[in-house]
Amino acid sequence: MPGSSLWLVPPPSHPLHEVLSQLIESTLPALFAHAESRSVPFSPHLTLTSNIDPAKYGSDPQAWLDSIPFPTASDIDVKFERVKTENVFFRRCYIKCEWDGAHEVAAIARARGVTGEETVQQTTLKWLAEWKEAFGPHVSLMYGDMPIDEAKLDEIEQAVKDAGITLEPTHDHVGAADGWVGGTVWLVPTDRPIPDWKPIATRTLQ
Repeated sequence: MPGSSLWLVPPPSHPLHEVLSQLIESTLPALFAHAESRSVPFSPHLTLTSNIDPAKYGSDPQAWLDSIPFPTASDIDVKFERVKTENVFFRRCYIKCEWDGAHEVAAIARARGVTGEETVQQTTLKWLAEWKEAFGPHVSLMYGDMPIDEAKLDEIEQAVKDAGITLEPTHDHVGAADGWVGGTVWLVPTDRPIPDWKPIATRTLQ
C-alpha cells in the first residue's frame, strides 16, 4: 500500500482491542488452516485515510499528528453493522461500521493527510461521497487472497459473534451493536511489509 495511513484504534483498555486481536491473529486464520493463502496478522483498526505522502509529516510525525483538529472523543462513535467480504486483498473480510459516528474524523484525516485542505472542503467532500459509496468505514478482519463464499462468510460471522461481539441487531439477536467511542489515532507507514506496520506517532483523542 503506497504512502502512510491514519488509523483509529480502539482505546487500549477497551475489551474490543483484545477480542479483535484474537480474531485477527488466531481464530479466523484457523478457519483457513488448509487454504493456500492465510491472513497476515495486523493490529485492529479503522483506516481513516491512506496514501499520505511522508513529506506531509517530514521529520516530526508527532508534531504533524498533534496539529490535526480531530473531533473530540465523545463525537467519535464507532458502531459495528455486519461482516462483509470483497475480492480485494485489503478488504477480504471486514466489519462494516455505521457512517454517522466515523465519517467526520475520517474527513479531517483525509483533508490534512491527502487533499491538502486545512478544513474539510470540496475535494475532501467529493472523496467522502466516493468512499461512502465504495465501502466506507470498516474494521478489517482478514487480508489475503483466500476465497470466501457465502457459507464461509456465515462461518466467519458466527466466529465473530462467538467471540462476544454484537453486530447490528437482526432477526437472530437483539441489543445495541458493539463498537467504541473515541480511541487513539496511529500514523502508520503502510508502504512497508505488513509485519512492519507499526505506528511512528500516536495521539489519544480527548
